[in-house]
Amino acid sequence: MLNSVRRLPILKLVAAAELAIVARRHVQRLTPKERRRLLSLIRRPHRLTARERRELRRLVDKMAPRAFAGAAVEKLSPVPLPRRWTRPESA
Repeated sequence: MLNSVRRLPILKLVAAAELAIVARRHVQRLTPKERRRLLSLIRRPHRLTARERRELRRLVDKMAPRAFAGAAVEKLSPVPLPRRWTRPESA
């Protein structure tokens, strides 16, 4: 793995690190118990009951995926994005 990292240009490494930080911020919106539950649910996506699918949807919604996508694009975009794309939706 270290060899593949050495081959990446420094700007790509910085971009990957920034995206990791953005992802971490969104995952930390969940409690540790919710993060463990999320992992257990996504390990078997084809065998989820209707109740488990609703639970998965609730956990993913709590991480604000739209705001995550906007923040990720904003980190990589040379132009500023509208704030409505980078902020979590209000409840």
